[in-house]
Amino acid sequence: MEIPQEVKFIIDELNKAGFDAYIVGGCVRDFLRDVEPEDWDIATNAKPEEIQKIFPKSFYRNQFFTVTVQTGSQDLRLKEIEITTYRKEAKYTDKRHPDEVKWAKTIKEDLARRDFTINAIAIKIQNSKLSPTQIFEENLGKQETQNYKLRFKTEKIEVIDLFNGQEDLKNKIIRAVGKAEDRFNEDALRILRAVRLAVTLGESWKVEEKTVQAIRKSAAWLQAISKERIRDELIKIIMSERAAQGIEFLREFGLLKYIISELEEGYKVTQNKHHIYECYEHCLRSLDYAAKKNFNQYVRLAALFHDIAKPRVKKGEGPNATFYGHEIVGAKMTVQILNRLKFPKKDIEKIAKLVRYHLFYYNVDEVSESSVRRLVRQVGPENMEELLQVRMADRIGSGLPKAEPYKLRHLKYVIEKVSRDPISVKMLKVNGNDVMRILNIGPGPQVGQVLDVLLSYVLETPEKNKKEFLEKEILKLGRLSDEELKNLAQKAKKEREKLEMKRDEMTKKKYWVI
Repeated sequence: MEIPQEVKFIIDELNKAGFDAYIVGGCVRDFLRDVEPEDWDIATNAKPEEIQKIFPKSFYRNQFFTVTVQTGSQDLRLKEIEITTYRKEAKYTDKRHPDEVKWAKTIKEDLARRDFTINAIAIKIQNSKLSPTQIFEENLGKQETQNYKLRFKTEKIEVIDLFNGQEDLKNKIIRAVGKAEDRFNEDALRILRAVRLAVTLGESWKVEEKTVQAIRKSAAWLQAISKERIRDELIKIIMSERAAQGIEFLREFGLLKYIISELEEGYKVTQNKHHIYECYEHCLRSLDYAAKKNFNQYVRLAALFHDIAKPRVKKGEGPNATFYGHEIVGAKMTVQILNRLKFPKKDIEKIAKLVRYHLFYYNVDEVSESSVRRLVRQVGPENMEELLQVRMADRIGSGLPKAEPYKLRHLKYVIEKVSRDPISVKMLKVNGNDVMRILNIGPGPQVGQVLDVLLSYVLETPEKNKKEFLEKEILKLGRLSDEELKNLAQKAKKEREKLEMKRDEMTKKKYWVI
C-alpha cells in the first residue's frame, strides 16, 4: 500500500516551509495493517495560522488546533485532510473536554497524549522529491498549470513508535498509552472506544488486562459522557461483524449497566422448554446471527432487544415457565432505552415495532390471508422483510438448526401475494363514470363488461392504458350487441384468471413453496 499523493504533497509543502510534519493516528494503524484508511491525519509543529498561509484553501473552526485543507482530490477520503498542531492536554474536569489545550513542542509529546498504543504511531516521509508541476497548485491558490500530475520518488519512510504500538498491532492487543487510568480520566469515552476497536479491527483482538482493570475502575465515568457520544460508539459496535462479542465485552468490563442495564437483567435468567439458552445469551446469539448475515442496524438492535422484557414478565421456573406479553413490554422498554440514548424518533418507532411484532404466529394452512394482511398493515409493508430477518435471528439464537424453514418461506409468499396490487379495472385510466358518460347509459352490467374488455387490452399491451385510446374503444364496444359484449367480457375474465394463476405460480417458485 502506498501513501496517497495528496498526503505526500501536504507534508512536502510543510517541510519546504521549514516545519516538521508526520502522518498520525488511525490511518497509520491501518496503513501498517495493510488496510485502506478511511481518512488521513497529519501532525505538525506549525501553528494553525501558519498552516493556513501555506494552504489558502483551508478552514479552521475548532479549539483543538486542527486546520482542514481542501485538496480538490476526486477521492472523497482525500478531499479534505486534517492538519493538527502538536498539542498536549491538561486536566479533564468533566471527563469529556480538556480544561485547556496547549501546544506541544515535539511529536513525542503529541503521541504521549493519545489513547492507545496502536494509535500512537507516526510516520515521517524522508527524501521526497517533487516534479516542477504539482497536482494541487490550482486548488491551493497557486499559479495555474496545465499538468496536474504529481510525481514523487519516496526513498524511505520512518516509523516513530515510542510505545511499542507495532508490537501490539502484531499481537492484536488494545493497550492504553502510559497509565491507563490517566487516559480514561482524560476522556471517559476512550473506555468505550477500547471495546469498539477490539471488535472492529478484526478477529482475535482483545483488550490488555491492565487496560481492562482500568476500564472497570473508571466505568462509572461513562455517566459524565453525553448520550449522543455513547450512542455513536454503541452503533459502531453493533454494526461490526463481532457485535455480540462487543456487547459481551461491555458486560465483562462493567460498562453495560451504564448503557443498557435492562439487557444485563437477563444474564443467567433461564427460559423454558422452547429455548436452550438463557435470556441474555439468547439475545447475543440472535445479534450474532444478524451481524454475520450483515443485516441492517434496525434488525440488529431489534434482535438484541426482542426478548429484553422476559426477566420482568417471567412466571414460574423450569420447562413450563411463561413470558406472557414480553413482546409488548419489550417494545415499551426498547422505546425507553433508545430515547435515553438519543436515537432519532423514526428509528425508535421502527425498532420498537420490530420488537413488538417479532412473536407473530404463522403456520401453513392455519393462518388466513386476512390475518397476514392485518400483520402487514400493523407492521407496515416497508418493514416486513426486516421483521422476518428478526424472526430468523430469533430462531438461530434459540438453537434451532434452520433460520428460514418452509413455513417462513411460505409466509414470504403470502405476504407478497397480499401486498401486491390485484389485477383489476382500477388499473385503467378510465372508470365506470367515463363509460356511462361516453355511452350515455346508466349503471348496469354493461359498464362492468366494457371495463373488463378494456382491461384485457391493457394487460396484453400496457402501452394502451391511455385515456384517449380507451375512450375510443369504449365507443366501439358500445356498438356491440349485448350478447357480443357479454361473450367478450367472459373471455377477458378467463384470460385475467389465467394471468393471476401464472403470477401466483411464479411467486411460489420464487420462495420454493408448493
